[in-house]
Amino acid sequence: MQHHPALHNTAIESDVNRRAFMQSVASSAAVVGGLTLSESAHAAPDGKSPIIDTHMHVWANDPKRYPFPHPYSKDFKKPPHEGTVEMLMKDMDRHGCTHSVLVQVIYHGWDNTYVADCVKRYPKRLKAHGLIDPTDPKVADKMEFWMKEHGLHGMRFSAIYYENGKHGGDGWINARETHRVWRKAEKLGAVFNYFIAPKQLPKLETMVRAHPKVRVIIDHLSQMDLGAEDPEPDFRLLLAMAKYPNVWVKVSELSSVSKSGKYPFPDAYPHVKRVYEAFGPDRLLFGTGYPGAARAGYNRPPLNKEIDLFRKEIPFFTPEDQEKILGRNAAHLWGFGKST
Repeated sequence: MQHHPALHNTAIESDVNRRAFMQSVASSAAVVGGLTLSESAHAAPDGKSPIIDTHMHVWANDPKRYPFPHPYSKDFKKPPHEGTVEMLMKDMDRHGCTHSVLVQVIYHGWDNTYVADCVKRYPKRLKAHGLIDPTDPKVADKMEFWMKEHGLHGMRFSAIYYENGKHGGDGWINARETHRVWRKAEKLGAVFNYFIAPKQLPKLETMVRAHPKVRVIIDHLSQMDLGAEDPEPDFRLLLAMAKYPNVWVKVSELSSVSKSGKYPFPDAYPHVKRVYEAFGPDRLLFGTGYPGAARAGYNRPPLNKEIDLFRKEIPFFTPEDQEKILGRNAAHLWGFGKST
């Protein structure tokens, strides 16, 4: 596979100071994506309370039509488990999940054709985020291509794979050239989700501060290691992002971020509560990861248990909070239920 030269790594600090940023937020009544944050709780499709899985990986079972050009593994042949959209739809129907946001899996690399085709098959129930090579000089143009020509709704950037100098390093996160990507995202109405390590968050913060109208989601509590000897410094980096109203957090992957790794992950609840208190219930999202039987293969709970985690297990979410986190926030953020 051809590797594109890395973007210029020089980080650029925003000219927007804190005061100016907060004034801009206040003047717009924290309007993001056309609705104020307070309205997001009421933007559910058809007036009902949806359940929207905002983090769903699916991949094809047809390597000739949908190959597996894994960008970080030259010897990759095929996924260890099956995870098709048909499996997802059956799982959703079985457990009352109304919609899902497909997040391009790394197995298919930068070719987002499969998730795009899935959305075309199930346009009323699915949205999709693609993957694009963040070091590609044409990354902004490719984002526009996938969104305009193939109907994707945003992009995922997996900064965590570039941590500590891997694959050329993570300087692209806040490089000068990357601002073009964010300006393009604002124009397109793209939603970004970042698979990012805590120590990379200050670089992301530079971009969030400079582009307050771009909606950004931090995946999996920033993949926090809550079993670390002292997770507090990293955790504070995540909480610091709460001051930006265009940032959301997925309360997901508790199976991998909690110390115990055992359902229902009660050791993670104190940390989840701090995120809840910092970001508020309007900016938390529900997501799981894998469809159907693939969940067990990746050591994830079944979908009904993931839903019960918010409805029955985590003790501090009110019934209204549960509706927001399980679906209403996502309905607003991605426009589920709106005509396209």
